[in-house]
Amino acid sequence: MTVSTTPSEADWEHAPSLVDGAMNLELTADSCDLRYWLRSVPQGTLRGHTLGHADDVRPLPVMSEPGPLNSALSQELAFRSIAEEKATRAIASMVALAPDNASLEFYSTQLLDEARHAMVFRRHLLSLGVAEADLWTAIDRLAAADSERVLVPLEEFGLRALRDRRDFIGGVVILTVLVEGVLAPSAELSERKWRMFDPAAADIERGAGIDEIRHLTVGSSIAREHLLRHPEDKPRILELIQEGYGLWEKLPSQDLVMRREELFQQGLERHGDLVGDYEVWPGRRLIDTTAEERAGTAHEWADKMQRARLAYMGLEEAL
Repeated sequence: MTVSTTPSEADWEHAPSLVDGAMNLELTADSCDLRYWLRSVPQGTLRGHTLGHADDVRPLPVMSEPGPLNSALSQELAFRSIAEEKATRAIASMVALAPDNASLEFYSTQLLDEARHAMVFRRHLLSLGVAEADLWTAIDRLAAADSERVLVPLEEFGLRALRDRRDFIGGVVILTVLVEGVLAPSAELSERKWRMFDPAAADIERGAGIDEIRHLTVGSSIAREHLLRHPEDKPRILELIQEGYGLWEKLPSQDLVMRREELFQQGLERHGDLVGDYEVWPGRRLIDTTAEERAGTAHEWADKMQRARLAYMGLEEAL
């Protein structure tokens, strides 16, 4: 009998939820090097899940029918695919600026993770009825406007640090605190809420979430170690975080989230018989939730996770 060598945090069956893992695990660039990734991801998390889910896991037929559920998930996948593509390109700059081999290897693996996420989010649109020949046109139609309003300003903010100032640790903080740290809880909610309607999409989110635990915890560790060695950088990093939070307040991200949740709510009310007594979180049936409650819960998760990560990095003052 072969004994699995996949670490528990990368194991499909045993990894914690994204929010729990990001709050409670401690991983470093030294421990999550290229050897770790080769053992844990292609041979662990992704074994049998090349496209993010097993071949026999499919959406329910209702998901490919025109309607609010199809619209909500299609918009989400298109937006996420663009976001992950932009993350991939930004991380290429972080690889180039990496000050040591441990950081270079880790961000090289994260670059591939993010490129894979973009691919699996994009390709799942085919399962929802998008023709392959029309895939890129559909992504543009579904998410280009939201990307321009939300993702492009974030991308430009990150590039000012990475491209213009060649600030590696600033890029680490922007990615860990202001991008992944803000968006991760929404991904956790997506995995939970789509589980009964589209188990393939939920599994795609599950796999991406396992990767994001590693990204968030290692990024936090890199920032923490840097600030312990260079406490003189702390005021600059705090100022960068405050600038980033100020940018988020100006972006119409909550409008985007609520638009999708309202579509999901319409679909939930129309097809509630398909979810039964499924609990989206302990003690709360999905059928009983509202758009406002789901969005508010994801926001609470984000706040709780951010507080834990910033405290770990020694940046509590940012909140």
